[in-house]
Parts: sequence; C-alpha cells; structure tokens
Amino acid sequence: MMHNHVVDIGLDLLSYAFPVALIILYIAAVSVTNNKYKKWPRIRIIFWVLGIFSVFLGIVGPIADRAHDSFSAHMLTHLLLGMLGPLLLVLATPMKLLLRSVPVGFGRLISKLLKSSYVQWITHPVLASVLNVGGLWILYATDLYSAMHSSMWLFVLVHVHIFLAGYVFTLSMIYVEVAPHRTSFRLRAVVLILAMAAHGILSKWIYANPPAGISMSDAQSAGMLMYYGGDVIDLVIVVILCAQYFGGRNIRRKEKELILFHKS
Repeated sequence: MMHNHVVDIGLDLLSYAFPVALIILYIAAVSVTNNKYKKWPRIRIIFWVLGIFSVFLGIVGPIADRAHDSFSAHMLTHLLLGMLGPLLLVLATPMKLLLRSVPVGFGRLISKLLKSSYVQWITHPVLASVLNVGGLWILYATDLYSAMHSSMWLFVLVHVHIFLAGYVFTLSMIYVEVAPHRTSFRLRAVVLILAMAAHGILSKWIYANPPAGISMSDAQSAGMLMYYGGDVIDLVIVVILCAQYFGGRNIRRKEKELILFHKS
C-alpha cells in the first residue's frame, strides 16, 4: 500500500511537472532565437501557456477527477483537451519556433517530413474533420464511452486521439503554422461548416440519448455545454479563417493596383 501511494505521488508530480517543462522549453527557445531572428510575438507565448494549461486541465486536476463521475465535467475536459487547447497551441505556432531553434540540417529533415505525402494526407481538411468529429460520434454514440472507463489503456488512447484529432483539425482550417500542403478557402469553409453541423447534431443526440450509465439530467447539461461551448470555439476559427482570406484578398488587390499604377 505504501509503495502504491509513493508511486501515485510520483505520477502526480510528473503530471504537473511536464506542462511546466513544456512552457519553460518554449520560453527558452524564444529567448535564444530572439538574438538571431525577429522578436517572437509575446502573444504567441501567452497562447502557448494558456494552451498547455487548457490541455492539462483536461487530463489532470479537479476537473479531470470529476470527469470520472460527472458527464458534464467530462464534456468540459473534451472542450479543453480537444478544442480550446488545440486552438491556442496552433496559434502559438510551435513548429515555426522549432524550425528557427534547431540546426539547419535538422530543420531540413523536419521540413522534409512536413512536405511528405503522409502529412498531406492526414492534414487534409476532409480527413482531419472525419477523424475529429467522426471520432466523437464513435465515442458517444456507441459503447466506447462506457468501455473506456473499464480500461486504462483505452481511456488514455481515447484522450490522446481527442487531443491530436482536435489539433490536426485546427491546423487544417487556419494557416498560421508551417503548412506546405494548403487547400482552398472554399474547401476549408465548406468542410468547417459541415464539421460544425455534425458537432452540433452530436450534442443534440447526447442531450436526448445519454450514453449507458449517464443520467438524463447530466447528459442534457453535457449536451448544452458541448453545443454552446463548441460553437464559441468554432466561431473563433471561423473569424480567423475569414480574416486570413479577406486580408489576403486585400493584399493581392493592392498589389494589382500598384502594378497598374506603375504601368500607367
């Protein structure tokens, strides 16, 4: 019993030390590279700190502990781990920071990986949306939600998928990170609308069809949290996507006007 208690304490300390280490590494990389390149925007550091804490609040701490008994708390961890955290981390552009932090040779290897067909395939908006929203449908519309609470490995696997799928989905929609394989604004806009609709329909399904072992009142609270909380985060993605598109159009229009001015 004493041995197990010591192990639990060690795991708890490791769980809290890991996000702190990620924040320290990010800030250290910023500090070192600022001496060689353009100053790293402070807002990205803020995004990174908030994103790390959002993700880890979804897997450790009081909210994560309550999620084992409360479906509403679980849904909050879903929003933190699969939506808010990934959005904040994407906005922090860690890959850009990594590429300007590593030696040239290693940077070329990373660039080669980013240009690979696998990355092109996995970050395509359609597939990214299927993995993200489709995974949630499998989780909540089947017995998977109940099964994961009976298996630690399945529990971990599901939560890792929720985070990675949310991160890749966000990457596929807004191009603030390094993105060698880009798709059109129209395609991303259509896929985003469909993904938002599928997410909204799932929240209504949960509201009316609780997973096994979940009370109707708890499912209704969770469904409302998923519906409105998800919409708020998705709205931020919509705003960024549209701002990038119309901002780019304005830049291209001004460039054309400048060219025509010099020709006249």
